Amino acid sequence: MEWARMLESLLGSIHSGMYSWQHYLPSSMVIILVNETLESISRDLGFHGNTMAEGLVVSTCLGGAFVGSLFSGLIADGVGRRRALQLCALPMIIGASMSAAAKSLWAMLLGRLFVGTGMGIGPAVAALYVTEVSPAYVRGTHGSFTQIATGLGLMGSLFIGFPAKAIEGWWRICFWASVAPAAILALFMEFSVESPYWLFKRGRAADAEAEFEKLLGGPYVKSAMAELSKSDRGDEADTFKFSELLYGHHRKVVFIGSTLFALQQLSGINAVFYFSSTVFETAGVPSESANMCVGIANLLGSFVAMILMDRLGRKVLLIGSFSGMVVAMFLQITSATSLVSRGSGVYLSVGGMLLFVLTFAIGAGPVPSILLSEMFPGRVRANAVSVCMAFHWIVNFFVGLFFLRLLEQIGPLVLNSIFGAFCLLAVLFIKKNVLETKGKSLQEIEIALLPSE
Repeated sequence: MEWARMLESLLGSIHSGMYSWQHYLPSSMVIILVNETLESISRDLGFHGNTMAEGLVVSTCLGGAFVGSLFSGLIADGVGRRRALQLCALPMIIGASMSAAAKSLWAMLLGRLFVGTGMGIGPAVAALYVTEVSPAYVRGTHGSFTQIATGLGLMGSLFIGFPAKAIEGWWRICFWASVAPAAILALFMEFSVESPYWLFKRGRAADAEAEFEKLLGGPYVKSAMAELSKSDRGDEADTFKFSELLYGHHRKVVFIGSTLFALQQLSGINAVFYFSSTVFETAGVPSESANMCVGIANLLGSFVAMILMDRLGRKVLLIGSFSGMVVAMFLQITSATSLVSRGSGVYLSVGGMLLFVLTFAIGAGPVPSILLSEMFPGRVRANAVSVCMAFHWIVNFFVGLFFLRLLEQIGPLVLNSIFGAFCLLAVLFIKKNVLETKGKSLQEIEIALLPSE
């Protein structure tokens, strides 16, 4: 019966969307845990008051992520998307355990480096995986699950970190707790499907067909395989060279993707996530309440993105998101001027920060990784996304390293003005360069990009 086939297809689609949760939940927890616990860590390990050392605790993880990201494409193409996600869980488990047992700053930094390596591998592979196992008409919706999972990880880390200031050594419990989601990732991926695109690329058409049947339902397998066959069957025989991404006909999409990720981080969003406790306390707002509001705003925006992604499209969400972030930064800037009283400025600052997080989660957060994994052809997709993600991590690294120092040196007014300018630049860049991919198959997107390459 037709309704039964539709139900079978829908259930397969839901399963493919749920897979994206499995990476982003542990990733967000292991990095954002530092937000609430940073002060306790710095006191116990003897670097309290050293803003550069505090920045390093955050940024070392991001440096490791940069390295992991560079190799994520090679790993994903070598062992498959499913095994690559399992592999990325291992350094996260090792690194979180080392951080929990750290007795010095250097031990903590080494543990954070391991965590970062796993995190660098994971997001690029997760974006590929969700893109390749999702039907075109819900691919954006499934990709939005990654932002929801990030929001849940943020909320979980904030809850776990609340007792850190009251209970001595609680931060070690926080790091031990972050081992669990990484272990669950490794376990659950054992029961997940492999990407049909990767299987087909490796010449395993029968296996790809079997995975399509699990994802879409039997009646839709033939059409999916026919669409997949339109791509280059001989991809696996070609020798890939990274120079193709820098000088070849894919360089324009690499430029768009790298710029999008750089602007995403230069907007200042991770300065909010990593150091919101410090910023809110400076404003006289209890960090526990403020950070919980940040987590709720991020989660609400993620749900809005899930609803609108395949209705309005990627480009519309990106423009609306960055435009909202410009408005939010304007509120932040106004709160730091003499135009408003001290009391009003606090409320304006907190409101602007929450609006900033909300609008970020609607588009600027989830869209770039979805968009880039859609725009590259299958032969270079994994390596191209890994290169673009590397720009994400390196910019993220410098934001995490220098944010507190810049806040001390130039103050919130100038710093927020810089962040707002990058958000405005992002709006202009997206209008001119970004292609809409809503509702198109990966093959249709590839063909649409051919005339401009």
